[in-house]
Amino acid sequence: MQPTNHHYGCSKIPTRKFRYLLRLFALDLMASDTVRLTGLGIRSVNDIYLSLRQRLNQLCPIPAELGGALELDESYFGPRRVLGKRGRGASSRTIVLGPFQRAGRVYTEIVPDCFKATLPGIIRGKIDLVAMVNTDGWRGYDGLVGVCFDRHYRVLHSQDEYVQDAVHINGIESF
Repeated sequence: MQPTNHHYGCSKIPTRKFRYLLRLFALDLMASDTVRLTGLGIRSVNDIYLSLRQRLNQLCPIPAELGGALELDESYFGPRRVLGKRGRGASSRTIVLGPFQRAGRVYTEIVPDCFKATLPGIIRGKIDLVAMVNTDGWRGYDGLVGVCFDRHYRVLHSQDEYVQDAVHINGIESF
């Protein structure tokens, strides 16, 4: 039997439907939504999505260290309020840390915690040591100075300070 799709192995998915699936993948739709829109099976869509992600991973270059003027901040994703816990200690929230290069590159990573001892290990190798790092006034970033980031500038949100000349973290917060 001759395959009907030359893009994806010996698949019986027509090329037109495969291209539509690829367009939905590029739009970052979940597999369940893609199944509803294309009429394909969930296993087929998951297999194709997995192979597309693996191929993208092979083709993407190894990220170089970010340099120049950088912004570093963490964000918490999840429920707005957890009963009994407030602020950074809310247990069921996901923490995402990211350095943002003002030229437009960004690197994000899900981190287990934001302790002062954890952060330098996470960003080591991702930020050039001579980069200018801008953060907010949280004490967890105190460990960056001890890891050779001599050009570390802070914006103190607690004192209603959001911009000091070129020192701000608006880019990463917008991302």
